[in-house]
Amino acid sequence: MIGGGVVRLAKDLVQYNQMLRALARREVASMYVGSFLGFFWTFIHPGVMILVFWFVFSIGFKAQPLNNVPFVVWLTAAMAPWFVFSAIVTSASTVVLQYAHLIKKTVFPSQILVVVKILSNLVGHGAFVILLIVLILCNNMPFSVYYFQSFYYLFCLLVLAGGIGWLISAVNVYARDVGQLVPVIIQVGFWATPIFWDLSIMPENVQFWLKLNPFCYIVQGYRDSFIYFVPFWEHGWDTLYFWTVSLFFLLTGGWVFRRLKPQFADVL
Repeated sequence: MIGGGVVRLAKDLVQYNQMLRALARREVASMYVGSFLGFFWTFIHPGVMILVFWFVFSIGFKAQPLNNVPFVVWLTAAMAPWFVFSAIVTSASTVVLQYAHLIKKTVFPSQILVVVKILSNLVGHGAFVILLIVLILCNNMPFSVYYFQSFYYLFCLLVLAGGIGWLISAVNVYARDVGQLVPVIIQVGFWATPIFWDLSIMPENVQFWLKLNPFCYIVQGYRDSFIYFVPFWEHGWDTLYFWTVSLFFLLTGGWVFRRLKPQFADVL
């Protein structure tokens, strides 16, 4: 059963939680090994990116505020979830190949590898969100308890990314083109998601098709949490659609991974 595969994966995450945390810490540490600034790069990378956004759009293009919201804030609120999502999905696509040396030689719980990528990428996301809040406060925008609503949308993001990650990481073992195709799809998805542009500028019939992209829900959710202060329950139908799609990926991804996992060692 498809649902049974996900339940089993959840039990494995509990059973191997110590190994999971150790691998995640190792992943984070490996990002900064030999680096003089070390963990500070977690803030430097998004900080420079936000600075470039501000210079290009506020100084260069003189972008006007959207609904009295500085464009750089409006843009950064959408970039924060997109960057962690794309990082998780891209790294998850090749994670089984990355740990092939362990899978081939030991009885290794490969089902936890996607979660390792999720946890390690959350560090950078945390830095991005902190810088977003600093940017908001520097622009004299109000602080609100709605900021905490972003945790709900982050959970939505992780469910969607986890399901996709399990699916493509397993399939990529047998069809290596998947690992090459994922960055292409991520690039197309970036421009198909209302990150640099506002969904409302599109004709209504086009908006319907664009909203089929489940990540639109998360992007709008982050903006609702940090800028517009709109509760998630006001998007009833969008919420229902998002969770239908996300649970489909989660259940299907978990089932596919469990079915293909026994042959990983032979194929690798």
